[in-house]
Amino acid sequence: MTSEATATGSSLVIDSVEVDAAGPSILLGGTFVGPLPSEVGFTGSRERLAAQPVADGARWSVTLPLLSSHWRGPLLPPRSGRYVGSAMVDEHTVLPASQLITGVTRITFVRDGHSLIARLASPLLDRERGPLQQAALEADYRSTDYEPLDAVFFESFFGRNASCNPLAIDRALAEQRPDIQRYWSVADASVEVPPGAIAIMEGSAEWWRIRGSARLIVVNDWLRKRYAKRSYQTVLQTWHGTMLKRLALSRRRQGVRSAVATLRESRRWNILLAQNDYSRKVFRRAYGYLGQVWEDGYPRDDVLLTGDPAAVRHRLGIPDGVTVLLYAPTWRDDHPDQVDHLDVARFAEELGPEYVTLIRGHSRTLLPGENVRAAGVIDVTGYPDISQLFLVADALVTDYSSVMFDFTVTGKPLFFFTPDLEHYREVLRGFYFDLIAVAPGPVVSTLEELVVLVRQRSEIAPGFAARYAAWRSRFNPRDDGRAAERVVVRLLAEGYIG
Repeated sequence: MTSEATATGSSLVIDSVEVDAAGPSILLGGTFVGPLPSEVGFTGSRERLAAQPVADGARWSVTLPLLSSHWRGPLLPPRSGRYVGSAMVDEHTVLPASQLITGVTRITFVRDGHSLIARLASPLLDRERGPLQQAALEADYRSTDYEPLDAVFFESFFGRNASCNPLAIDRALAEQRPDIQRYWSVADASVEVPPGAIAIMEGSAEWWRIRGSARLIVVNDWLRKRYAKRSYQTVLQTWHGTMLKRLALSRRRQGVRSAVATLRESRRWNILLAQNDYSRKVFRRAYGYLGQVWEDGYPRDDVLLTGDPAAVRHRLGIPDGVTVLLYAPTWRDDHPDQVDHLDVARFAEELGPEYVTLIRGHSRTLLPGENVRAAGVIDVTGYPDISQLFLVADALVTDYSSVMFDFTVTGKPLFFFTPDLEHYREVLRGFYFDLIAVAPGPVVSTLEELVVLVRQRSEIAPGFAARYAAWRSRFNPRDDGRAAERVVVRLLAEGYIG
């Protein structure tokens, strides 16, 4: 039962559960005592399926649409996962069988004590879902001699969104060669893909086919062991950030199995994209990578010089005249579901109504974490593309995240909030260089210090001007708004596509 229902003294019981595939929607009904709460539904990780119930005598009912708009975007299904009902389910209630809503989701209802659980999954067909079916599809994929397809297979953060460097390259390719088909690997139907592209569900028969036939594969993270390289295929590994913290073979306590997996993965790449010379050298060591490195700047940062911040502010619902702060920490290996190391609710309260704080968790915290809900705070962990958030932010607060190397393209101030600096540096991950010695902004460990400095950002900026310029010279030498264009021109000129 929801906390609201408890507070108002209401008691709701679910005794009817249906799925309307045509809606598509979930239909709930039951009995109640006391006032009805304003919303009834299901709560998942960073997402809710809820609506206002309707009373009819002693009974209530509610229709929960399975398509909704986020950030003023298109109507999309909810993200796959476990959603917990906000009302008790009667023990005699007959739950519908697992149901596929084509192109939307697969929904299964189960009981967990008195709670009703809705499990949403990618809308794979019966012949595509489950370990046996996937093993058969993978075997076909490995044994089939596909006809090479002059198309591009894109994947960003394992299909959780369409973003980062692959998105920027997609946009540049669509502009230069709209005749080349673009496919996006998506984890489920909740992922919005760029206009003109085709979404292919991970694990579907079509996903396996395109993965085996597309001449160019563009990813920003590991392909993983299910990938089998063809002679006609080129893998462009764009990665997803310049690094302060150690990665891959450079990490402490690297086991033999992990090291072998790292080397096998890097052997799958033909071209590795580096933002700068520093990254190129780190990649060579950290992945034992011997292939081509293209040092062309970061395509995902082009928007920072060419984008429209007013459009993004509108999409986020941020009024004019409000200062926007972006808090974007990295994830912690020992607390992968924790995002808010700052206490942004208190931070926003201290700053007052003239500020709004956007909190953006690392991609690894998207599924396990929960949204922060507080006055003056907008949780944008689920926002599709962080580059647009850089565009609207008046200042950045981070810790050890690679966002520090992107945000300086804007020339706007940044602050480092590092209360666990020693632990992170000495125990968790380790650094490639001494951040404190070269940081292009203040490094602080308390919320109180940070509030004061944010308010005084104009006054303290001159004191960091030399450091900021040196940082940009080292890490952003080619981030001029045309990196994606350069990459696409090179791909076409060298015959990797088109």
